[in-house]
Amino acid sequence: MVTEQLPYTDYGATMRQRLGGRVQKLAIDASMGCPNRDGRVGYGGCTFCLNEAFSPAYCREATTITEQIEQGITFHSARRRKADKYLAYLQSGSNTYNDAEHLEEIYSEALTHPAISGIIIGTRPDCISSEILDLLEQISKHHYIAVEYGIESTIESTLSHVNRGHTFAQASEAIALTRERNIECGAHFILGLPNETREQIIGHTEQINSLDIQSIKFHQLQIYRNTAMATEWTEHPERFHLTRGITAEEYASLIVDILRRLKPSIAIERIASTAPHHLLLHSPLKGVRPDRLKKMVIEQMRALGDTQGDLLGQ
Repeated sequence: MVTEQLPYTDYGATMRQRLGGRVQKLAIDASMGCPNRDGRVGYGGCTFCLNEAFSPAYCREATTITEQIEQGITFHSARRRKADKYLAYLQSGSNTYNDAEHLEEIYSEALTHPAISGIIIGTRPDCISSEILDLLEQISKHHYIAVEYGIESTIESTLSHVNRGHTFAQASEAIALTRERNIECGAHFILGLPNETREQIIGHTEQINSLDIQSIKFHQLQIYRNTAMATEWTEHPERFHLTRGITAEEYASLIVDILRRLKPSIAIERIASTAPHHLLLHSPLKGVRPDRLKKMVIEQMRALGDTQGDLLGQ
């Protein structure tokens, strides 16, 4: 349901209720690979991907998971982000892309840290198996656990165009199998991928509503230097209907239109992302702080009395 005092269901508030205090994710780099880079699924990875853009500075492959947790707590504490509960967030790479025995070692190291209350695993829909789900189900009996699937689009032609390496049907199946084990699921979507119009982006919500997910992250498409998409951005600007020229106010309006069609049971974790400026060739929200964008969305929804899901079925 819509979070108290907000016109949408807020992930932070939902997690506070769930775990009994303010929750902070600590990003962890477990040095996992990707089947879309090593040849199992494909080579080169997704055309938009630059892995270093998704990891905080305190994540270093040379450090252990325990050291990264300690560094993460220090990092957030220094910024007055003291939390009551910390969750280890395996973010970089595909964090179910290994055998179950190795995964158990990684997850166990994170969960045995005294400050950690649970674990969130970021991965791809094609990196899940019954053996891995058995492991996650066993962990869930004693710890909070959730899986975040990178899906990015509900349109199959888009997923093929960006060399995603999996289909939306595979994503739907992976979530269903995970939920059969009573494990919470989140999903990531990128807004503004090549050839997708504003209407198609809003139309994603119909398919998203069919997924049994508990949280969602929306990211504006950011063009990273030295990627295949950077080349496409330069050579075929006409394909980027949303990303080129959109203002922060227009992007906030797009988010409002999406939220009004999204099931209220889905908690909103993020409506946009940030990245180091030196890695960016272009971002439609460059210079706009996430808290400012969030305020703009809330102000637009409150001005007209809009709430999450109030246009469901329309």
